[in-house]
Amino acid sequence: MSKKGAITAAACGFVFGLALMAGMHYTYAKTSTNEYCMSCHVHTDADAAWKQSMHYSNSSGTVTDCVACHLPPETMPGRRFMAKTGMGAKDIFANWFKDKEKINWDAMGELDHAVKTVYNESCVSCHTNLYPEGVSDEAVVAHLYYDEYAAKNNLQCISCHLDAGHYDPNYTHGSMKTVPVSAGPVYETRAELTSFSDFTETVPGTTASIRMIAVPGGSFKMGSPEGEPLRKANEGPQRNVEVSPFFMAEVETTWDQFWAFYRETMSEGRTAPETVYAHNSRDDIDAVSGPTPPFGAPDQGWGMGSRPAITMTHYAAETFCQWLSLKTGRKYRLPTEAEWEYAARGGTAEPYFFEGNPKKFSSEGFLKGIFKADTVGIASNVVYGGNSGGKTQEPSRVAANPFGLKNMLGNVMEYCADWYAEDAYSALQDGAVNPRGPQSGEEYVVRGGYYASDAADVRCASRSHTEHDAWLRTDPQNPKSIWWYSDIKGIGFRVVCEVPEELK
Repeated sequence: MSKKGAITAAACGFVFGLALMAGMHYTYAKTSTNEYCMSCHVHTDADAAWKQSMHYSNSSGTVTDCVACHLPPETMPGRRFMAKTGMGAKDIFANWFKDKEKINWDAMGELDHAVKTVYNESCVSCHTNLYPEGVSDEAVVAHLYYDEYAAKNNLQCISCHLDAGHYDPNYTHGSMKTVPVSAGPVYETRAELTSFSDFTETVPGTTASIRMIAVPGGSFKMGSPEGEPLRKANEGPQRNVEVSPFFMAEVETTWDQFWAFYRETMSEGRTAPETVYAHNSRDDIDAVSGPTPPFGAPDQGWGMGSRPAITMTHYAAETFCQWLSLKTGRKYRLPTEAEWEYAARGGTAEPYFFEGNPKKFSSEGFLKGIFKADTVGIASNVVYGGNSGGKTQEPSRVAANPFGLKNMLGNVMEYCADWYAEDAYSALQDGAVNPRGPQSGEEYVVRGGYYASDAADVRCASRSHTEHDAWLRTDPQNPKSIWWYSDIKGIGFRVVCEVPEELK
């Protein structure tokens, strides 16, 4: 090539490069506007919710754009470009190929999803001063906690400010001020109990009642056999176990029932459960020191009434049982792990109390993303990830098991009285009668799945445990709450009642 030709080629290449860079810059800028985001973003309510949020509607007049939160800050250009490319491709694909009517927008607004689409670096790049003039004392405490523990506990700004970018009328940032009052008559006496049969407990001085199911005693194989699909190691070895008759609540403890307890006992006290148990008379009800006000809306805006009460600690569940015992003169408590599994099985010995293969019901695995999991058979019996809509549901949504108990396997995980041990069954004697777990431990047994669980985790033998520190990760209080968890939603409990001596 001649010298003139080389210069011409270089000049053309330079001009082409400039044009390409200018075009890329234009495209990048054009596709970063709010209007462009909304043109292909399939969440049709995102724009309206944004314009009602503090990032748009505020006294300063400052408007925070979509990319300011949903992309890394401009000081991270490489990461920002990669995130923009990936998120843009995902949104375009969803806009073209997904059915908008089948997308669970409520679930996508939850923190578990939001942390994947909001960048904390972008939050702190704008909010450089966490202690501006006029900030409340409560905010100062929370922000000091964030400064000290953000890295250690993987805290993000949206852990406490989830509604900052998209307004949510059900989101409450602050302590609960009022407690719902249930309609209905106030019961004067406890229910009469003359035989070992189902009955409805009436809690004196409240509007709360609890339907109790008589669970006959018997023997069963506790745990899962080695060949059970999706089995986990902590479910074995199987042991023959015998349990005595007991009463168990038909459904998980409801908000109506829990608020009755809260209204009578709420305080700032920290009376230990063993101290309250020393009292045996209904005259000592005042000895029960109940919960402090919860932070935010403990029902997550999903509804109260007969939905299961959630987010309380194991300590709070135990205290509820103590209060109920003192109110009724009967012994109420949390179920042992053996009682829970025996009741959940309802006399059956398969993975579920109904027919079905866990592998067919499960959504785990790459192929299930293409070939959807089978829901026939499980959806009418369990509230789980495949049918819950990402939140708790009314007990009436599912059928009862053979014993007459509802939602034993799903809706919310349920506390047991036992300490947890991974190898608890190895230490259990075959033929044990009314066994209990280890004498001590760090976490308690949790049984059953919850509204976001896969079918693998709602099998009768599936077992798990509390995660006390992790479930209090974003609680800035010192000491942390003993009543309410800040970082778990799918936890609740149901009560059992011991059979009175005169009925044995």
